[in-house]
Amino acid sequence: MTTRTMVRNSVNKPAAARRKRATWDRKRWFWLLVNLAAALPLLLLLWDAWRGNLSVNPIDDFTDRTGKAAIIILLLSLACTPVASILGWRLAATVRKSLGLWAFAYAGLHFLVFIGLDYGFNIGFILQDDLLQKRYIFVGLLALLAMLPLAITSTKGWMRRLGKGWKKLHRLAYAAGVLAVLHFLWLAKGGRMEPFLYAAALALLLIVRIPAVRKRAITLRRRLAT
Repeated sequence: MTTRTMVRNSVNKPAAARRKRATWDRKRWFWLLVNLAAALPLLLLLWDAWRGNLSVNPIDDFTDRTGKAAIIILLLSLACTPVASILGWRLAATVRKSLGLWAFAYAGLHFLVFIGLDYGFNIGFILQDDLLQKRYIFVGLLALLAMLPLAITSTKGWMRRLGKGWKKLHRLAYAAGVLAVLHFLWLAKGGRMEPFLYAAALALLLIVRIPAVRKRAITLRRRLAT
């Protein structure tokens, strides 16, 4: 190695280290902001409960707001991959797991509020009557069960254990999304547009997963960027 090469390498190493540190800082701050934003619906709910700002039926408030947060954050987690691959915003992929875990946490709270505050943890009554008679309860439970293995296997250790099967397992996130949207569609009363907006968002996310559609979208984005 010549002296000139050694000098050039010594100059490039600090610059490369600074770029790497800047990238890491950007990822860290983005991760923190996303997690704070994901926690905000719960913090606002607790704040309203403490201040007495809930409606005359606070159980409905807890059920409705935790359920909406679960669906919205789940859809955002599903959007991370197409945003990263199609739009080229790689930072989105770094928060996919965090958003998925937040979605599961809100779905779990939603379920606990339902069986705890609504039914007093009377599981037998739910199984005998409402679970079979009210389809929105059944698909909602299926959505939660679909998210459970995703939350359990979200660690790097499970990624190593499952290998290629990890990605196949985590496709359950889309099944959970479909079930969650169906849960809201069947639960919501007539005239509400909100569940249909979630359904439209989910349909778009499923469409862009089609290889031909994704390829054309990436090509279009690159053309527009030039």
